[in-house]
Amino acid sequence: MSDHGNVIVRFQNVTFGYHDKNALLKDVNFSIRENAKVTLMGQNGAGKSTIFHLIMGDAKPVKGEIHLKQGAKIGIAKQVMDRSYLELTVEDYFATAFAERPRNLPVLIDQALEAVNYPLDHKLTINRLSGGQQARLLLAYALIQKPDILLLDEPTNNLDEDGIGHLITFLMMYEKTVIVISHDADFLNTFTDSVLYLDAQKQEVDAYQGDYYDVVEQIKSRIEAEERKNAQLLKNIQDRKEKVNFFANKGGKMRKLAAKLKEEIEEDESNMVDVKQDDKTIVRFDIEATEYKDAICDISSVGVWNQGEAIHCPIELKLRRGDRLLLKGPNGIGKTTLLKRLATRTEEGVLIPSDVIIGYYEQDFSGLDFSQTAFESLKSVMKVGDDELVYGTAGRFLLRGETMQTRVGALSEGQKALLCFARFVIQKPNLLILDEPTNHVNFRHLPVIAQALQNYKGAMIVVSHDTEFLKSISFNNELDLGALRKKALSA
Repeated sequence: MSDHGNVIVRFQNVTFGYHDKNALLKDVNFSIRENAKVTLMGQNGAGKSTIFHLIMGDAKPVKGEIHLKQGAKIGIAKQVMDRSYLELTVEDYFATAFAERPRNLPVLIDQALEAVNYPLDHKLTINRLSGGQQARLLLAYALIQKPDILLLDEPTNNLDEDGIGHLITFLMMYEKTVIVISHDADFLNTFTDSVLYLDAQKQEVDAYQGDYYDVVEQIKSRIEAEERKNAQLLKNIQDRKEKVNFFANKGGKMRKLAAKLKEEIEEDESNMVDVKQDDKTIVRFDIEATEYKDAICDISSVGVWNQGEAIHCPIELKLRRGDRLLLKGPNGIGKTTLLKRLATRTEEGVLIPSDVIIGYYEQDFSGLDFSQTAFESLKSVMKVGDDELVYGTAGRFLLRGETMQTRVGALSEGQKALLCFARFVIQKPNLLILDEPTNHVNFRHLPVIAQALQNYKGAMIVVSHDTEFLKSISFNNELDLGALRKKALSA
């Protein structure tokens, strides 16, 4: 796939599916060379994470073979921290990366943390770390294994600008094979030298050379060329069918001409190509806000974190219908913790009346019931059951067919994100609390989501590191937790 070195990963006629009748990948062939920087591209649910599972050996192909260079070590930085690790200390968490606990584990941990620019107390428990801190820890966990193949699944999720900048620098200097799944187009374009495009419609994988934006243009050009070819063939077919209808009722040579035209029609029909379906985009949607006349959120103080301890900082802020609050601050200051306390009405110094309907987007989707199907999850936020509304709303977010009967826990992270927004449409909340709402979402959907949030008439509190996304939304309030902490410590 690239001119870097010997082939380190090769998929040979690989077919894979979770169900007998529906293959996710069909007769897939591609190879990746040593030291290549490769992006996996494709719409939500196309099978990008499945490719990772197959490379790791966690899943086995139904047909075909997967070849890895002998002795190649694989490390993966997952999207989110496994809940089973949350109670572990940092040191015990890293110990799980090895079959036997190394004697020099503390030294190895420090080296891995230094690589991600994140020194950390080894005795801290994982559940005390913010989403951004856990994101760096996930990367360090992959690096401590010194992998020849580094798999990164949405590595920029929850990272602030400094974290993303350091990650880009690291990846550009990393002299091993890196395979990345990400919806952050600008991030990908900085270091990608080739792309594997997963076509969900045809269950195929196509290989492209070039940086990310160059490949996007290549795919666009290919689609346009295929559409032009099909349009010309359809015109030829229609013209010949009209002639066949005319000549078929004539005698002698005319009938022979009609038969020849039929053969030409069949040939043109066989030359029709299945136009590649580029990533589909969700259709425009609105999140209605149930009317509410009084203050939706009355804030007199908020808690921020400083060296593992909470500091309550006094402020005066009331949010009413139409108000938008952007919450800012560095990783580890407690943004996610604050949002969770707001959503559960447990934050000291904040009053959210009990009759306020809250729509809460959690960056790890822990508020969703993973045992429910997507259909059940949507129906659970309805006051009155209406199956037609459930399916109609879901379809607007590309949640269709078997996906609706799939358990939430088995959905891709991107599908879970779209499910959350579909729930908001049905729920009609007075208050939206959004913790990194662009995480896991295909960048093609983001303008549609931003427009829906801009049009939303209720109150809204947002945490996001996606500066381009935030530019599309008007905020009339901003709260910098870092500045609040500094003020409190200097008082």
